[in-house]
Amino acid sequence: MNKDIYGEALSDYYNKKATKPLILYTNNNTDDPEEMPVELFFREPDDFPEQELIALALCDGKTLDVGAGVGSHTLYLQNVGLDVTALELSSQACSIMEKRGVKKIINKNIFNFKPEEKFDTLLFLMNGIGLVQTIAGLKTLFDHARNLLNPGGQLLFDSSDISYYYTNETEKMTSYFGEIMFQYEYKGQKSEPFGWLYIDQLELIKIGNECGWIVQILDEDDHFQYLARMEIKV
Repeated sequence: MNKDIYGEALSDYYNKKATKPLILYTNNNTDDPEEMPVELFFREPDDFPEQELIALALCDGKTLDVGAGVGSHTLYLQNVGLDVTALELSSQACSIMEKRGVKKIINKNIFNFKPEEKFDTLLFLMNGIGLVQTIAGLKTLFDHARNLLNPGGQLLFDSSDISYYYTNETEKMTSYFGEIMFQYEYKGQKSEPFGWLYIDQLELIKIGNECGWIVQILDEDDHFQYLARMEIKV
């Protein structure tokens, strides 16, 4: 069984144990990994960036917070009276959410999730849509989301165009440039490598339309990060 390196770092931080940095390797920086501040996952609403606040304000009806982490966004929506459920793969993160007061928690992968009742909003923040890993995975998610949403339901998520990382056009075109491999390291132990997707706006609109969705780009910042809203074409 794969060790939950991410969940262990979150648990140590929550329980105020002495923590080591959560280190993030990518296929672009194996020799120069980044340190991820664990407190980032425990942010309070005052620290949410503008795009996240816009997305939270647009959540409507029965909402599923996908990849909820330790529940910062779920708690925000819960506190303003929304019917919100947290969906999270890490069992340790789910345990923390329960202790923090999140009322509805499901410990599952979204692709294996078959709810008894459908939702009005699927929310993926902090580039949560990246869990699809690849362009093919994104198309699979768009198809699966049809089974999760009520008529008129919506997807809300942020992502980034990372094409500016690539100066070599040949390297950029070998595969889709937003398909990245990550690996966590914590206390000297490494997780299994996992894929993550950063989808640029033009590719998102193209794929979304092909899959029968209307795509709206609601906001874009100076760092090529944007907020999108999608709904099924009628």
